[in-house]
Amino acid sequence: MLHLHVHPENPQQRLIEQAVERIRAGDVVVYPTDAAYAIGCQIGNKNAMERIAQIRGLGPKHQYAIMCCDLSDIATYAKVDNATYRLLKANTPAITTFILPATSEVPRRLMHPKKKTIGLRIPSNPICQALLKELGGPLLTSTLILPGQEDPLDDPYDIENQLAKRIDVFIDGGFGTLTTTSIVDLSGEHPEIIRHGVGDVSAFE
Repeated sequence: MLHLHVHPENPQQRLIEQAVERIRAGDVVVYPTDAAYAIGCQIGNKNAMERIAQIRGLGPKHQYAIMCCDLSDIATYAKVDNATYRLLKANTPAITTFILPATSEVPRRLMHPKKKTIGLRIPSNPICQALLKELGGPLLTSTLILPGQEDPLDDPYDIENQLAKRIDVFIDGGFGTLTTTSIVDLSGEHPEIIRHGVGDVSAFE
């Protein structure tokens, strides 16, 4: 496992480049977000996604999210009308996952099997943003919660101790948080708040 100690506010570009090189090669990465630590890979990499499912103990119907750098990424992977775009522009970056109708750019295995939707998020975390900008595209992502546990791993020591032989890259930004994202479904006629997390969803009530 490549363990990269990255400054949480001013990420070192050379370390970000190292991580992205490995992600492009198909590696599985653990990285900090503005909520909890997440585990991810390049979108479209089936083998890496299957490894994430094994690490997390996830079934085939688990709904992954896509971590996007900005609204242009969201427009590539989700169908967004003018009203929804304005809502997203006014409320991102955010610690909120938005459920939107998926475009044909989204692999079918990532879509909701019936609704054909996908969850997308634009983070504000500096490391996460630097990673996405260098990658030039989104990350498939899932909160770092291991089987049998209720909370995400937040201590870098625990992450290394438990996952060193199972992941390829650990971007260590210090202690994480145990917070969860809010979830807002924007795929219907009206916004629907699915989960109240730390993200401010008052604009959608």
